[in-house]
Formats: sequence, C-alpha cells, structure tokens
Amino acid sequence: MTHILRTYQLTKSYRGKEAVSNVSMNIRKGEIYGFVGPNGAGKTTVMKMLTNLIKPTSGEIEILGERLTPTSYEVLKRMGSIIENPIFYDRLTARENLELHCEYMGFYNRNAIREALELVNLKNVERKPVKHFSLGMKQRLGIARAIATKPELLILDEPINGLDPVGIRELRDLFVMLSTQYGITMLISSHILGEMEQIANTIGVIQGGKLVEEVSMEAIRGRQTEYLELTTRDLTKAAFILEKGLNIRNFRILEDSGLIRIYERKLPQSDIAKALIVGGVSVESFNKKSHTLEDYFLKLIQGGEAREASR
Repeated sequence: MTHILRTYQLTKSYRGKEAVSNVSMNIRKGEIYGFVGPNGAGKTTVMKMLTNLIKPTSGEIEILGERLTPTSYEVLKRMGSIIENPIFYDRLTARENLELHCEYMGFYNRNAIREALELVNLKNVERKPVKHFSLGMKQRLGIARAIATKPELLILDEPINGLDPVGIRELRDLFVMLSTQYGITMLISSHILGEMEQIANTIGVIQGGKLVEEVSMEAIRGRQTEYLELTTRDLTKAAFILEKGLNIRNFRILEDSGLIRIYERKLPQSDIAKALIVGGVSVESFNKKSHTLEDYFLKLIQGGEAREASR
C-alpha cells in the first residue's frame, strides 16, 4: 500500500531542548492514523511541522510523494487541517468563512461548501454569524473548512473537543465514511482513547517527544486477552479464597480501585463467584473483560514492557 505521509527522524528543539525527537511516522493511503499521547507529549508540535506552521530543527517530511519544504504550496492545497482551536472571522457567517477559505486555497466549487456543511450537520445555520456559535459548532465548522476543498490528507488535532456524546458519534461516523467511501487519509490526535479504538487503523503513541510505538489496531486486538474483573471491599479475603481455596494463582489486586483481575480461566466464572460468596466475600460486581487500547496505552507510557507488533 502507498504511503501518503512519512517522517524521517523529525526533530524540533526550542532553546536547545528537544520538544520532538527523531519521530519517524508511516501513514498509509486511506487509513485513519490515531495519534495518542499525554498532554505535552509533542502531538501538536508534530502536526504543526507537517502543515508547515513551524519548521523542523532536523529530519525530513514526505507528503503525497513530495519532500516538504518552506515553499511546498501546491502539496498543502491537497491537505486539510485543524491545528489546536479553529479560528474564524466571527462577524461573518459560516458560509462566508468557507467561501473565503476556498478562495484562498484556489478552490472554486461552490457546491462543495454546501456539501461540507451538510456533512458536519451545520446546513441550517450556514447564514448565522460565527460569533453566535457554540464551541462544538465552531469545531464542526473547522472540520467543514478542512474537508471543503476535497483534500487527500486530513490532519486533525483533537477534532472532537467540545462536542457532546451525540456530536462525537456523528463525527466518528463521518471520519469512517470519509476514509472508506472517499479514500481520504486521516491523521487524528485525541486523548479520548475509546474513540480512537473504534475508528483508527493504526495507532502511534508519542511520549516525551518520542514515538514509542506504531502499531496496527488489528495487532493490538489480536493479542487482547479476556479476564474476570471482581469488585469487592474484601480484597484480602477474596485473594485468600482464590489462591488457597481455588488454587488460582494468576490474578492481580488493584487496591486503589477495589478490584481483582483474574487471568486464569481454569474454572467457570459461576464456580468462582459461588466460592467467594460462600466464603463470606461481599461481591459488588463480577464481569468478563478484555484489554483495551487504554490498557495498552497506559502500559506503554508508564514504562511497561510492550511486546513487539508488526503492522
């Protein structure tokens, strides 16, 4: 598969300190690449370099088969982006803001503006001044502006910030549709890992300015293991019954959360629950679970030893 975006040892320093260090990313055509990491990890700095808003200290960027330079104006026309908070002319309407953007980009398909506003569910407020928009509406308008010019690559920095659950679901469906039906490649950063898990094909994890992992969601799902999660106030008693009464050794106690995770599956869940209750353990909940992207992410950023995964 063709790579739409690649970076090679991308580095950005401020006053001698590296904010981004030797980041080499590989984003394939048509995929959704989820870019995750703690606040201050370097996600926005990388995205600013990809959109030529700031220049790298060292390293190279290749987008749509071209090396990015300070004068790469044509390749930028084939991209759409939201970096940090979208900024508009507040006294102008949503449509007028998009018309100005398309004019600036040299894109003259007026129907595209209507289509973009409809896709983000702003078709009934297109003539309303942006100064009267809520934060969520401005976020939607930013996405409409990013997709109005029919880009081949979308770079979106925390695009679902400020949206309610319904709005988040609508944009999640929109991103999947743009990827699958329109073939648009997307680089999306987000701190909402559950959303990334549902839409991303590949995950890039950045911490301390370094890309610590780049792995397909398929590979993450392939090594997920099921476990039983027990919530109880009687952690000590429950652990004693599991180990001495049921001969279950592979479990983990999370004292702060009042949880026990049981990874050994030699006994049915009902038998374990019965033994705990008979033993006088107060069982608040007892459910079957599986590891999530959040588990994987926390293991990486907390310095856990991540297993290798191929894309």
